[in-house]
Amino acid sequence: MSAPTTFHGWVCHGKDAPMKWEEMKIRAEDDYCVDMDVTDCGLCGTDIHTMDANWVSPRYPLCGHEIASICTRVDSKVQNVKVGDRIGVGTQSGSCHRAECPACSTGNENLCPIQLFFTYNSVWPNGDEAYGGYADKWRGDCRFVFKIPDILSNEIACIVFCAGVATYAPLKRHNVNADSVVGVMGLGGLGHYGILWAKAMGAKVFTMSHNDRKHDVALELGADDYIGTNAAEHLTKYTGKFSHILCTGISPDFKWKTYTPLFKPNGVFINVNLPEWNFPEISPMLLVASQVNICGSAIGSPIEIEDMLQFAAKTVLKPYLPTYPMKEAPQAVADFNAGKPRFRFVLKDLLFVCVLSKYKAGGLSPI
Repeated sequence: MSAPTTFHGWVCHGKDAPMKWEEMKIRAEDDYCVDMDVTDCGLCGTDIHTMDANWVSPRYPLCGHEIASICTRVDSKVQNVKVGDRIGVGTQSGSCHRAECPACSTGNENLCPIQLFFTYNSVWPNGDEAYGGYADKWRGDCRFVFKIPDILSNEIACIVFCAGVATYAPLKRHNVNADSVVGVMGLGGLGHYGILWAKAMGAKVFTMSHNDRKHDVALELGADDYIGTNAAEHLTKYTGKFSHILCTGISPDFKWKTYTPLFKPNGVFINVNLPEWNFPEISPMLLVASQVNICGSAIGSPIEIEDMLQFAAKTVLKPYLPTYPMKEAPQAVADFNAGKPRFRFVLKDLLFVCVLSKYKAGGLSPI
């Protein structure tokens, strides 16, 4: 079977420019390449920030990530997946893989300081552009492609490859368990995953938000309580309560001195939020006196993604994810910008879903 040389996808050519369905050049294959037909692709806040040039100058055109798919072709050195498997890829699509790399050689490829490749807004080692997954096809490095467990549908699996692992990995890394009390700051695409994961790990979970608008849905997701952070008196009674706080979203008026008293000794503040503004400075005296550990986390390594997939299958993860047909991607982006997600949007290529659904009767994995 000859390898395709093009794909069709929704692409953005510039800030505020309308998305267009176009034929694009697919990256050239190499020995580690996997080809996939996209069935589902998550719509992430990262996509919007990138298309709107909020962080860096994007490499237009581009079109999304968080992909779940069917494997259609593998090259000579691919061993982890085979044709016909349901597979997925997230934000990161490659690293340097060098033996001398302090990150790649220790299973921390997501922190590779030499060469990171992303599913879009990036350039492959051969110089080809990486475009993304609001599309019918994608090709990339098998070392960042993962087989989807049978119990997880593609529409659920696609969003765990970005938002899922971004919240799962740091909670697991910092030993959240049945003895933990976790505050989740912000209730959006990341925050709702924070609640689901922390509860599945056995922790007591408190949602923290600046207003009461999402009180009911937080409890519906499994949070033990809801804390309004808009008034100091709401926080006082939680002094010394939290072992962890997972920050998925905060406002520019954030102050460290408001939150450091909430931690138990040696508590951990984990930031996975990427706002368009900087955190305020923290005074050395406050940092020393609180003895709180402040850290960040970048998506997750391949090992952490594999671990997350098995944990999601074991706990029967059920995120909230309204779906749109792939042909309605521009409307999905508009609805996202209007604040309508609850809590992740998924674009579905209904043609592929229809064609492949016949395999369900044969005992293959769900689409």
